[in-house]
Amino acid sequence: MSSTPVGTPDVVPRPNTVVAVLASAGIVVSLMQTVVIPLVPQLPRLLNAAPADTTWAITATLLAAAVATPTTGRLGDMYGKRRMLLISLGLLVVGSVIGALSHSLPPMIVGRVLQGLASGVIPLGISIMRDELPAERLGSATAMMSASLGVGGALGLPLAALLAENADWHLLFWTSAALGAVVAVLVTTLVPESRVRTGGRFDVVGALGLSAALICLLLAISKGSAWGWGSGTTMGLIAATVVVLAAWGWWELRSPRPLVDLRTSARRPVLLTNLASAVFGFAMFAMSLVLPQLLQLPASTGYGLGQSLFVVGLVMAPSGLVMMVMAPISARVSRTSGPKTTLVLGALVVSAGYGLGVALMAENWQLLLVSSVIGAGIGLAYGAMPALVMSAVPVSETAAANSLNTLMRSIGTSVSSAVAGVVLAQLTITLGTTALPSQTGFRVVMAIGAGAALTAAAIAALLPALRPATEPATREPATV
Repeated sequence: MSSTPVGTPDVVPRPNTVVAVLASAGIVVSLMQTVVIPLVPQLPRLLNAAPADTTWAITATLLAAAVATPTTGRLGDMYGKRRMLLISLGLLVVGSVIGALSHSLPPMIVGRVLQGLASGVIPLGISIMRDELPAERLGSATAMMSASLGVGGALGLPLAALLAENADWHLLFWTSAALGAVVAVLVTTLVPESRVRTGGRFDVVGALGLSAALICLLLAISKGSAWGWGSGTTMGLIAATVVVLAAWGWWELRSPRPLVDLRTSARRPVLLTNLASAVFGFAMFAMSLVLPQLLQLPASTGYGLGQSLFVVGLVMAPSGLVMMVMAPISARVSRTSGPKTTLVLGALVVSAGYGLGVALMAENWQLLLVSSVIGAGIGLAYGAMPALVMSAVPVSETAAANSLNTLMRSIGTSVSSAVAGVVLAQLTITLGTTALPSQTGFRVVMAIGAGAALTAAAIAALLPALRPATEPATREPATV
């Protein structure tokens, strides 16, 4: 598929500036995901709604992100990646303002949906980097952009906890809106529009079909525990997912301009990278589920550390800094040994971190060490994934391919949340009249995380040897 150059930028962008602005955009969007975590226990009171209903403030964002990520990627390839990046940031700002003005559940859900629609920022940013940066800078830049997903989440938690504990909770959303607006201005003024376009018509049927399948799947995963895994609703959604995906695949294989090029996605490098990404996303999220609970459970359990949410954020924050530090190291390893080696190494480090966690969970510093080791592995692996994808797809399909890879990671984290929830609900102790997750339950979840990381490493080991990350698939020359 050929690309259509669109104009020439008036000023050649400075690579450092482009990387800094795009990574900042990624951090702001990932920070948005954590902004409600300190509020979750209080949402029923704050919004005057039932606890079961307030979980939609989280679920709605998850569903919106799943729909938006592949769609914005394809639209970016067709109509301009920076344009779609700015639209995504605009949705983030509007959603944050609606959340800031909310005093009941319906507008909060609307705001969270709009925030979730901004989730395509990171794959779009990686794709802009591929189009605009010199080859020698691409590896470290995409590693930094990919790592911003974890950095924003890790650094956002202590900030969100501090604001939630010491100020009106609406300030969290005003802060998110302000940061989104600042980044949008920076993107407008400092990031050029990519000249690489695919053209053609947008695959509306494919977008609707994939959206329907993802909504059914993620609803079953996220609400299955509450509805019952064997309930008619849950099983019906799973069956609908299978049927809709089959019909969607049939359509995509026959569409002249598919939303997702399944033939490209079925190539061994792309297929194995996406499969490894999904399994790795499963492994990565276990840390976010286990460590905060261990830190917050009362010391009277015998293993809980009885810490405030702010302390939880301080313990978890270094993992985000470690991810940022590991981004250039990830690029260096990919440059010398190939991104396949980097992904395998990152998955093995994550597995080792969970192995430490099974044994070390008695002190704050031990959990800080565990989260930092896991963060180092995530930083390595996340930097390699875009390099593997971009080595195997045409430059005109970069945004769509990166978006699909990001979506696979998100599906992995969703499944991880469901599995960990089932394990922790089954392995409990009783404190007074309250059932709490047991220490054995936490160890089982971390052991599952270690096993998933090893599985991701094994899948990555099957990848064919690819060219170094600094040499992406052949760029088609831009002509004016």
